[in-house]
Amino acid sequence: MIDKNMKLTPHFTLSEMTASKSHPEVKNEPNPQQIMNLITVCQWLEKLREEYNNRYAQMRKEKGEMRNDSSEEPIVINSGFRSKMLNYVVGGEQDSNHLTGCAADLRCKDCTQAVRYAALLIELFQKARKEWDEIIIEKKGAKFWLHFAVRPERNRCKVTCITL
Repeated sequence: MIDKNMKLTPHFTLSEMTASKSHPEVKNEPNPQQIMNLITVCQWLEKLREEYNNRYAQMRKEKGEMRNDSSEEPIVINSGFRSKMLNYVVGGEQDSNHLTGCAADLRCKDCTQAVRYAALLIELFQKARKEWDEIIIEKKGAKFWLHFAVRPERNRCKVTCITL
């Protein structure tokens, strides 16, 4: 049995990277390799969180747009690891990076935040001279999210925008 409260990085837990609010009845437990992949994704998300907050959170706080007194804004995960069954139930791609624990979908307040997340991730990867697999800005109705994936190998450095 896996400890869902396990911290993968300082700000991300296994629980939030495996949560399925829309289908809690579907078993969604990663194996050790998938957990290692999630840790890698979360390490990059930690860097994104830090850089985003350094650049934008203080500005938003001064405008009165932040809900609390903190000068830091969290990254909210919509979806991380998905078992084959969960991926099928939610209509995910058959070869989705979510299946291997190599992807996360980040909730975005609006298009601006999605673009900022994407630009910062690309900048962070370029600075580190590393490759990511895919960054996809997605929109459905008025909702935006950013799909981010990094694999152990064969990364494509693909950037896409999709309206569903």
